[in-house]
Amino acid sequence: MSKKLGIFSTVAIAALSVALTSAPSFAAETIIGLITKTNTNPFFVKMKEGAQAEAKKLGVTLQAYAGKADGDNDGQVAAIEQLIAAGAKGFMLVPSDSTAIVPTVEKARKAGLLVITLDTPLDPITAADATFATDNFKAGLLIGQWAKATLGDKAGAAKIATLDLTPNKPTVDYLRHNGFLTGFGIKVPNPKGFAMSDSPQIVGSDVTQGSTDGGRKAMEKILQKADDINVVYAINEPAADGGYAAMKAAGKDKGVLVVAVDGGCPGVKSVKEGVIGATSQQYPLKMAALGVEAIVEFAKSGKKPEVTPGLDFFDTGVTLITDHPAAGVPSITSEEGAKICWG
Repeated sequence: MSKKLGIFSTVAIAALSVALTSAPSFAAETIIGLITKTNTNPFFVKMKEGAQAEAKKLGVTLQAYAGKADGDNDGQVAAIEQLIAAGAKGFMLVPSDSTAIVPTVEKARKAGLLVITLDTPLDPITAADATFATDNFKAGLLIGQWAKATLGDKAGAAKIATLDLTPNKPTVDYLRHNGFLTGFGIKVPNPKGFAMSDSPQIVGSDVTQGSTDGGRKAMEKILQKADDINVVYAINEPAADGGYAAMKAAGKDKGVLVVAVDGGCPGVKSVKEGVIGATSQQYPLKMAALGVEAIVEFAKSGKKPEVTPGLDFFDTGVTLITDHPAAGVPSITSEEGAKICWG
């Protein structure tokens, strides 16, 4: 693929340069990067805000990039090449393709940059120097457990639709999906992948690109083949909102449990309004701030961040948000969740 600067015409680029006059020259000259999947998903917007705030606090220069949509691996490759050329000390990456981006990440690490993945691990996870993320499997597990407990004796007869992310199934996609199935009591045949055939209870599946429009279109396709759905799993809240809108338009929304992952302020509002029954809340501001701190520390001392004991990444936490708590599944209310959304 082309590595010329011309490829940046396909990338939505936003760069922030902050150099505090009172900061030491080391900090002022330190360039760090943030590469997210898109500039439009509220989750990545908040992540960028967190990185900007921490960069300003520490007096370093942040260059932020994003692809045009989930799955834009070429755009992320181009962003990494730009950061290498700019002499960056390191960068944070939310990979659109957990496997395809690995060779470019390896090139950056060989060039001396610290690479930290946020939210979505690489495959293998060790391809990055560190990962700061939600335990995505646990996030899926919590909403699966909640849905199963809420349905009770009816869980065994549930008809499930899954609104997934992209055809290439990055780590975040299969971790959340398989976590949900496991929590719901469905055996997962392939821990690093998924298919509609994994269970006869799954009556429809499609990809959404993690967007509201994508969720709506995916559910419209699913409803053409299956109209007795009573459980909807969604990769994130925009996809969940789109899926629900399609079901409501078709008059198929009554009695349907919708679950998702993200826990952003708009998503928590959807929980309060009854659109989403439960969501697993993540903390992208924390991910980004910790990532900036870690790269600055690496630039100063060469020290790399450590993982959470017992895990192969740094766990930034996850909390189930619902106004209908289920026995045995820890959660907090939408009112409580709104106070800490994406903090």
